[in-house]
Amino acid sequence: MRPADCDAVARLTRLAREAGSGLELVAERDGRVVGWGCHGPYRDGERRTADAELYALYVDPALRGLGIGRALLGTSVRACAAAGHPRVFLWVLEGNAAARRFYERAGFRADGAQEPFEADGVAVPEVRYVRRLTV
Repeated sequence: MRPADCDAVARLTRLAREAGSGLELVAERDGRVVGWGCHGPYRDGERRTADAELYALYVDPALRGLGIGRALLGTSVRACAAAGHPRVFLWVLEGNAAARRFYERAGFRADGAQEPFEADGVAVPEVRYVRRLTV
């Protein structure tokens, strides 16, 4: 994490997991976890590809807008690029306009792929976003 990425985060910690399963990032502020992200190999069913995938990115809702999400996402994108992945994908709920704007500002674009998803009997489809990486 570069200091300019997030003044609100005192520490961004990488938690390495077993080989091939990805990398977890934890953002802490005043000794409290305020954000979490995880990325790893892109999952295309059971097949893995050369691409990366952002599996999850969460920030304490009370602290949104302080740069925590940008710091987590930026660190993930840089790690994926450094690992030689040509692209990074992510899935976001189609109706989550705020999350979609966040990813679009970070250079991600919807690529037209969609997945049906259901929560408590309600259809909440996901759309796939992609960002090309430069190594």
